[in-house]
Amino acid sequence: MLEGLSEILAISGASLAGLILVFVRVAAAVALMPGFGEQAIPSRVRLMAAIGFTFVVWPMVMPGLPAIDTRPPAMGGLIVIEAGIGFLIGISLRLMVMAIQFAGSVAAQSTAITQVAGVGVTPDPMPAIGNILMLAGLTMALVMGLHIKASLAIASTYELFPLGTIPIAGDIAEWGTARVAQVFAFGFTLSAPFVIASFAYNLALGAINRAMPSLLVAFVGAPLITAGALLILLLAGPAIIMVWNERLDLLLTNPLGMPG
Repeated sequence: MLEGLSEILAISGASLAGLILVFVRVAAAVALMPGFGEQAIPSRVRLMAAIGFTFVVWPMVMPGLPAIDTRPPAMGGLIVIEAGIGFLIGISLRLMVMAIQFAGSVAAQSTAITQVAGVGVTPDPMPAIGNILMLAGLTMALVMGLHIKASLAIASTYELFPLGTIPIAGDIAEWGTARVAQVFAFGFTLSAPFVIASFAYNLALGAINRAMPSLLVAFVGAPLITAGALLILLLAGPAIIMVWNERLDLLLTNPLGMPG
C-alpha cells in the first residue's frame, strides 16, 4: 500500500511540475498578448487570464511532455527556458498591435489630424486615430475568438520547441529581425490610403500656391485635409481592420514561424 501511495505521489509531482512549466510559458505569452495583455487591464485580471489559458493548454500538451527533472536546479533552468519561449510568443503577437499603432501614427501625421480627437486612451502615447484603429482591431479579434486561436497557437509551439528546448540564438535573431521588418512594412501598407491622399493634397496645394501666390492656401486647405482624412477613416477603416485581423489569424497559425 505504501509503495502504491509513493508511486501516486511521484506521478502527481511530475504532473504538477509539468503544469507549472506550462503555466510559465503561457503566462509569459499572455502578458504580451493582444487584448489580454494590455496595460489598461488590471494585473489580477491578467493573472486569471493566464491561469485560464493554462488549464486549456495543459490537457492538450500533457501527453507529449517529456520526463521532468523536479530537482530545484533543473526546475529553475526549465522555468527560465519556458519563460523565454513564452516571451517570444507574446512579442510575436504584440508586434501585430504595434503594426496597427504604427499605421495610425503614419496616417495621423500624413493628414495633420494628430490631435483632432484629443489625447490617447491607452498607456502608449499615440495619436487618437491610432487608438481608434487599435481598439477596433482588438475588439474585432476578441469577438472573432482570439482566446480560442491563442490557446491553439500556444499549444502548437510545443511541436517546434518541446518542453526544455533552448532556442538557437542566431535563429532567434534572424527571426526577430524579419518579424520587425515585416511589421513595419505591413503597418505602412495599412496607412497607404492616408499617405496617398496626403500626397495628392500637398501636390494640389503646391500647384494652387504657385498659380496664386497671394492666396493663403494653407488656411483653405487645412479644413479640407482634415475632413478628407476623417472621410477616409470612415470608408477605409473597416477594410483596414479586416486586413489586420486576417493577418493576425495567419500569424496565430504559426506564431514562431519565419515570416514569408
